[in-house]
Amino acid sequence: MGTVALADPPPSALVVDWGGVLTVPLPGAFAAWARADGVATEHWEDVLRSWRALEDAEAGSGPGAGPVAQLERGEIAVADFERLVVSELALRGSQVSEAGLLGRMLAGLDEPEPRMFELVRAARAAGLATALLSNSWGNEYDRSGWGDMFDTVVISGEVGMRKPEARIFRLTADRLGLPPAACVLVDDLPWNVEGARAVGMGAVLHADVDTTRDELERLLGVPLTGP
Repeated sequence: MGTVALADPPPSALVVDWGGVLTVPLPGAFAAWARADGVATEHWEDVLRSWRALEDAEAGSGPGAGPVAQLERGEIAVADFERLVVSELALRGSQVSEAGLLGRMLAGLDEPEPRMFELVRAARAAGLATALLSNSWGNEYDRSGWGDMFDTVVISGEVGMRKPEARIFRLTADRLGLPPAACVLVDDLPWNVEGARAVGMGAVLHADVDTTRDELERLLGVPLTGP
């Protein structure tokens, strides 16, 4: 079911990802951008695979290399990342405009998943600490309402580290004033789930709201269906 069992006492904090958990799935957002910009989906997927291969495949180990890792840690500017995307796509036969590229790529993530927002609010109402832990592509978010939802927010590009690096999970737990074992992460990427587990966090691999809610209710021991 994408989780690990946790020892008593039950965890007291819920940590959630942004893109693909509190929003529509990331692959769908990328697919919508590719259609709109006339990019062959297989070309973009090949770029991502090649960049992923540059990263350290060992979840939770040292910082990874490659443009995505560097962007998420805030080590390269958005404009530089956009130029790299344009260049790599052109090599594969897809031409795309550089100006405003990242905004177009991520436009689909403006669509929230309201039931996941309700789940987080229900967790907080039940007395759990809550945190947002997101790997950012440029640090641009609609942050309205975050103060009422989260006790702390950790954005990769703002802290210079990224999932699945062990240090970002520990930082999030520290900001909550808790050990990692008291936290449960919800993330849609398996290597991030593995990284969280490597530092002692519980973790749920998110695929759909109903399954995630069921798993969290079992792990946390509280109802998460809202008021």
